[in-house]
Amino acid sequence: MAAYLLYQAEVLDPARYEVYKAKAAESIARAGGRYIIRGGEIDVLEGEPPVGRTVVLEFPTKQAILDWYRGAEYSEIRKLRDGVARARVIVVDGV
Repeated sequence: MAAYLLYQAEVLDPARYEVYKAKAAESIARAGGRYIIRGGEIDVLEGEPPVGRTVVLEFPTKQAILDWYRGAEYSEIRKLRDGVARARVIVVDGV
């Protein structure tokens, strides 16, 4: 069953974030993930808007997300985001 990673981030340093974003995209593809939503304009229908960008990734399984996120490659890439963005990352099973 497909699973989804929801990522919301407030970007603090756009130039350095671009480096993180490019490397993260490569690792996501190698892990079998794909972008469903990658930033873009939002319209809030209820509640408060999220700060910054919203990204939704689809992976074949929840385990595939966990393996990618906790794996050596992305763990190193994630360090590029330190001090560059404040993020919230959530994993949700699909239906």
